[in-house]
Amino acid sequence: MGNAIKIAGRKLLPVGLGTWHMGDDPKEEQQEIKALQAGLDHGATVIDTAEMYGEGNSERLVGKAIHSYRRDDLFLISKVYPWNASKKQLPKSLAASLKRLGTDYLDLYLLHWTGNIALEETVAALENARQSGKIRAWGVSNFDVSDLEELYKIPGGENCQANEVLYNLGERGTEFDLQPYMKKRELPLIAYSPLNQGDRRQNLANAPEVQQIAKNHEVSVYQLLLAWTVQKEGILAIPQSSNAKHTLENVKATEIKLTKDELMVLDKAFPAPTSKQSLSII
Repeated sequence: MGNAIKIAGRKLLPVGLGTWHMGDDPKEEQQEIKALQAGLDHGATVIDTAEMYGEGNSERLVGKAIHSYRRDDLFLISKVYPWNASKKQLPKSLAASLKRLGTDYLDLYLLHWTGNIALEETVAALENARQSGKIRAWGVSNFDVSDLEELYKIPGGENCQANEVLYNLGERGTEFDLQPYMKKRELPLIAYSPLNQGDRRQNLANAPEVQQIAKNHEVSVYQLLLAWTVQKEGILAIPQSSNAKHTLENVKATEIKLTKDELMVLDKAFPAPTSKQSLSII
């Protein structure tokens, strides 16, 4: 499996399938389902979704896409809104997510970002869900170092299995303090928007250094950017694609090995941070 990543005891291909903005347009549904299935058919096991994505539309789409697959072969991640992360509301949100996905458990359930409900209460609700078997494991998303420090002081906080944050060649702020902290804690990082968004994505793709190295490897610039994102241990990237061909290319990006010289060229073009950055969120 090349540079496999371990999350919650499962060995996984370090490129999964993101689903943000998927499931909203009925005309796109069949194409989106085919894109997800193409990824699953070629080695991807992780599908990342959330109750926020299209207010459940993404989860419904995933449910349709995975209908004919063995549940044990998949690693399903969904997320709860911060305002639903209470002892009373979290079980309801989780039940609704499971129903839309057509499954009776999640492999990983994440708190989508920090909110006003006390973290102690959210951790207790997540632990209850885990003990009930409705989730195998839980984690967080968009947590910075101070958030994780607070989490680890809470009873049960040490059971957190991942932190999902924005990370790509153009957004390297987490490398200064968050990634070293997570590495010390052996906490895997799930990188969302690993190819960046909109104009920023174009800036990365159009960079001559990126284009030249992609050419050297005979791969697309997006495959190269993905390979860069997962070249460190402990990182799982979840690019979103509604195109089966692109999904296959994303999965194959795990086979690309960048040389030290190539990494140095990219470091020079897109430097690592030299001081603390506020956590980027999109």
